[in-house]
Amino acid sequence: MPKLKNLEELFHHQLKDLYSAEKQLLEALPKMAKKAQDPKLKAAFENHLAETEEQKARLEQVCEMIGISPGRMKCKAMEGLIEEGEEMIHEDAEPEVKDAGLIAEAQRIEHYEISGYGTAHHYAERLGLTDVAKILEETLKEEQNADTKLNKLAKGYINQKAM
Repeated sequence: MPKLKNLEELFHHQLKDLYSAEKQLLEALPKMAKKAQDPKLKAAFENHLAETEEQKARLEQVCEMIGISPGRMKCKAMEGLIEEGEEMIHEDAEPEVKDAGLIAEAQRIEHYEISGYGTAHHYAERLGLTDVAKILEETLKEEQNADTKLNKLAKGYINQKAM
C-alpha cells in the first residue's frame, strides 16, 4: 500500500475501510436475525439490515462526490468481529442466552462503526467537505441509535431472561 501523505488520503482510506465493513455486515446481519429467538431482537437486526443497505449506498455517494472508488479493501477488524459473531451463532446455548450473546456481539460491531463514522465525520469537517460530513453524520446517528436499541433490549429484559 502506498504511503499516506495527508489527512485527505487517510480520509479516503477510512471511507474504503467503512465500505468494506458495511459490505461484510450485510452478509452477517441476516444470519444473526435468523438465530435470534426474541421477536424484538430479530426485528432490530432486520431493521438494521435495511439501514446498512442505505449506509452502504451513502458511502458510494460520498465516494462519488469526492471522486474516489470505494475499492476492494478488506476491513480486517470487521472480519474479526463478524467471525466472533459467527461463533456465537453456532454456540450451543439456551435461546435466551444466545440472544444475550448476539446482542453483545452486535454491540461490539456497532461500537466499531460508531468509532469509524465519528472519525470519518471529523475528517470530512476538517477537510471542509460540509455536504460529505452531513451524510456521514446521518450514518453515525443511525449507528448510535442501533446501539441504543440493542442496549435497551439487553438491559430491559433479555439479559434478565438469560440468568
